[in-house]
Amino acid sequence: MTAPAQRPPLPPFTQESAIRKVRLAEDGWNSRDPQRVALVYTEDSEWRNRAEFPRGREQIITFLTRKWARELDYRLIKELWAFTDHRIAVRFAYEWHDAAGQWFRSYGNENWEFDENGLMQRRFASINDLPITDAERKFHWPQGRRPDEHPGLGDLGL
Repeated sequence: MTAPAQRPPLPPFTQESAIRKVRLAEDGWNSRDPQRVALVYTEDSEWRNRAEFPRGREQIITFLTRKWARELDYRLIKELWAFTDHRIAVRFAYEWHDAAGQWFRSYGNENWEFDENGLMQRRFASINDLPITDAERKFHWPQGRRPDEHPGLGDLGL
């Protein structure tokens, strides 16, 4: 697994490039491909995801493989919250169900820090899960990338 030398857009971020970086991250996570997702992180990337602390790409791949084996029919929307030259804060929501068929909407915030090549070197996520009914679901696009015309979090009142 070899990451590209650079992962544009690169810091320092502008409003436009930060929004683009967030959408690219959303697209990657909606692929549910741990190998693909891991390539946007530095080799020694530090994470906090709930109460887990993966470090480096191999642990990220292991974490994501386990996550998506449990969180079935996963669909995610991310939205830019704030940014600086090399940091981005996002809010997000994703819907998924467990093996028993119970649906959840997971809400959270992430803080990202990037190196000069646009690779994420630090990711800190705080997440809460809300059980929902099938009728309460709002993310109905086919598995994979969210269509451009699908509403974002603000449009959905989330």
